[in-house]
Amino acid sequence: MGLLHEIQETLVSDNSEIGPILLKLRLLSSRLGSVQLEDWVKHESEGYPEGIPVPEYRRLSVSYTATFSGFGGQGVKNAPIPPALIAAYAGKQWLNLELRQSVSSIDEMMGDKSERTVKLNRSDLILALQDKVYEDLACNAVVGHVSRAALSEIKNSVKAKVLELTIALEKSVPTAAQIVLGPIDEIPKVKEAEKVSSITNQIVHGNITTINNSGNHASVNLTQGNVGTVEKTLTEAGLNQDDAKAFALILQSENPQNGEPIGPRASKWIVDNIKKAASGAWNMGVSTATAVLAEAAKKYYGL
Repeated sequence: MGLLHEIQETLVSDNSEIGPILLKLRLLSSRLGSVQLEDWVKHESEGYPEGIPVPEYRRLSVSYTATFSGFGGQGVKNAPIPPALIAAYAGKQWLNLELRQSVSSIDEMMGDKSERTVKLNRSDLILALQDKVYEDLACNAVVGHVSRAALSEIKNSVKAKVLELTIALEKSVPTAAQIVLGPIDEIPKVKEAEKVSSITNQIVHGNITTINNSGNHASVNLTQGNVGTVEKTLTEAGLNQDDAKAFALILQSENPQNGEPIGPRASKWIVDNIKKAASGAWNMGVSTATAVLAEAAKKYYGL
């Protein structure tokens, strides 16, 4: 039985553990030559480092309660704090949690499973809320709350995406089902690796950033003038993060003239670096890389 079918068999069995499934998928992704799939499995297994965007299913809503005290024993415990107040005085980023821990460590976060929420120490918000909720009471503690069900659902989401990935690979990349443990028979084909990466982007990231290739044309969806989305888009497309960041910063630094979609520095950078696509350092072919870089520049400049 091939690795792909072993993964599927484990997934549909009762009480299957996610750890061994991810190990097999990581090996499969390596044999298929897909950096995107291998990186996703690695991050789910080991955690997402700072600077690496987390998938949407790992972004959780946070609610808040706070404790206040005053003279004469006055006080309020566990008072719900409206999200609008948190956003106004601390910032909207506090209303969401990017869960970066490995998927296997989520059970440790769950703690007392009799509680409906997992509590987060948010003492950093005490000063932000001071005198903003009760004028005559001092804020002594702020606690964030994340739904336990939402935490548990992350594991289910990962399992569902692994199953969806293997089904899509079985249909679109037939050779994936033939990969077994043992010596590698041949080097992964570039076109197959690109297809695996495209499938991974669609299933894992839900086309939040989409890149569709047809011949030498690429349809890229990113935010005009936003360097961060350029870097994220190119990384997900197949460039390594350093190269994606370098190209994004060049786009930010120059302003093409006469309706040209790419400035001279960006054009020179592509010429100097396109050999990385041919060598396999980027997880895309030369024609695809050229089209994606050009289209990313157009969308960044709003052309």
